[in-house]
Amino acid sequence: MSSSILILASFIVGLFAAIFNIVPEFQSIQEYSKYLLYLLMLLVGISLGLDKNLVSTIRSQPKKILLLPLATATGTLVAAVIAGFIIKFIYINTYSAISLPDTLSVASGYGYYSLSSIFLNESRGAEVGTIALAANILRELITIVFAPWIVKYFGKFAPICSGGATSMDVTLPVIQKYSGNEFVPISVYHGVVMDFSVPLFLTIFISIS
Repeated sequence: MSSSILILASFIVGLFAAIFNIVPEFQSIQEYSKYLLYLLMLLVGISLGLDKNLVSTIRSQPKKILLLPLATATGTLVAAVIAGFIIKFIYINTYSAISLPDTLSVASGYGYYSLSSIFLNESRGAEVGTIALAANILRELITIVFAPWIVKYFGKFAPICSGGATSMDVTLPVIQKYSGNEFVPISVYHGVVMDFSVPLFLTIFISIS
């Protein structure tokens, strides 16, 4: 609980710092973020190296975990379709909902907001690109803040799926903390597969829009 509150508070402080122009130039912030991410990955690697039972624990995992990216992709797209229909039903006659292919395009960013938002901004317009940016940032943020609850109520694989493409980097530290060291290699594998799947899914859904 306290960790999640601290993470959320840090995000809010950063948001207000940017709004009131009390932070360095944006490009500098990007550079700092990159190096902090490298540091996080280093610490995760050290933590794994200190775990003497890691290899045997990984080997004990069932082979079906290789299908985890498929479960993530399927669950995300199905949920997006359901959410799209619910929004359209609630705001019928007052809301111009985006098309089903665009909805699926937004969802198929899988947390990779920089790539998906640029893709969709160029191919489907600024509105869809902005929605993709917001949706995928929220996916990442929800995973980071609510990881302990996700593990508690949905199991240790759940935050990996929730993190999507970010399970290999940004959300990896919280996955390690709340799911355990043995889930880190699985999380990295999952993130790599999801990362490479984003351009594929985006191309498919954009082509049928």
